[in-house]
Amino acid sequence: MPSSKIDYNKIYIPQSRGDLLDQLSSMMLSAPKFESRLPWAFEENIDTNFFELNEGLKAIRRQLGEETYAQLVALSNKMRAHFEADPDDKTDDCIKGRDCIDEMIELLRTSRRRKAASSKG
Repeated sequence: MPSSKIDYNKIYIPQSRGDLLDQLSSMMLSAPKFESRLPWAFEENIDTNFFELNEGLKAIRRQLGEETYAQLVALSNKMRAHFEADPDDKTDDCIKGRDCIDEMIELLRTSRRRKAASSKG
């Protein structure tokens, strides 16, 4: 785990597609630094945000299927690299990171539609 100051046992882990969509929306707003604007003292940063996202993906891995899960993990890794390359939001890397968020949101939504359609037929 990246930082020794953070108690990863107390971090909220998304448990559904909807929770992950909320997490990605929050990340879109707080990128590229991922610092909390909330008044309490919880340390929120790039490490905690990506820990939450990746653990949330693991939590619903079976629901997603291996192919979709692998695509989402690859996008998460790519997104983090873009945000780390542009922590001050001054280059195109931050835009590319946000594009990864959009791709992940679309992938989560389309995988839900595919699953719903296959369960009806």
